[in-house]
Amino acid sequence: MSTPLLQVQGLVKRFGGLLATDNLSLSLMPGEIHAVIGPNGAGKTTLINQLGGEITPDAGRIVFDGHDITAARPHQRALAGIGRSYQISSVFHDFTVLQNVALGVQAHAGSSFRFWRKAAAEPALTGPARQALQLVGLADRENTPVAELAHGERRQLEIAMTLATQPRLLLLDEPMAGMGQAESESVVALLSRLKGRYTVLLVEHDMDAVFALADRITVLVYGRPIATGTPAQIRADAAVREAYLGEQDSAL
Repeated sequence: MSTPLLQVQGLVKRFGGLLATDNLSLSLMPGEIHAVIGPNGAGKTTLINQLGGEITPDAGRIVFDGHDITAARPHQRALAGIGRSYQISSVFHDFTVLQNVALGVQAHAGSSFRFWRKAAAEPALTGPARQALQLVGLADRENTPVAELAHGERRQLEIAMTLATQPRLLLLDEPMAGMGQAESESVVALLSRLKGRYTVLLVEHDMDAVFALADRITVLVYGRPIATGTPAQIRADAAVREAYLGEQDSAL
């Protein structure tokens, strides 16, 4: 058996009287896509914010690659190999696609942001940036201003910026949010290509995407895991079906 790359042990987070994360434990094995699903308010984004370092848990431990990172800052986690994307795309709209990814490479390397030294012409930055763009299918758009990209392409760009930081673990928070069917299918195809190369924790509402991509799925309800298993096991779990009454129930 491989050792988990990420272990979450008894995580607790309260916001006043709201228990957003309730003694949550899970693990991610190297190379797997582990999806976290659940109804609105289940604590999915609170979990991913704790893993990324934006929120400090009240109790519990987060162990990455054998090291306790519970108190580590976001930039320390990034340098350790944890990459993060957000629900809302965060890119520089006035820069080109290549410039955006090159800045991600530059930031990870610890270089100063000296934009006016033609960073996009430096091979040490553009080489890794172009490799990331090739991975996400945007190689032919490198000179396009981000403002001209479609919504789905911007999400692909954000993933490329994350990949440019050379992560071992990707935290993806609803990468298909706001997409139409064709755009969602494109991102599913992208994540399928990345499968096995990276360990991925995927928070996503698109159940078709989750069941197409995930090796394992954890279901959260009110901040507590009610089931973890393969897609087939989750489909057959009565407690999961009860948690997804209505439209989501039919999706499962």
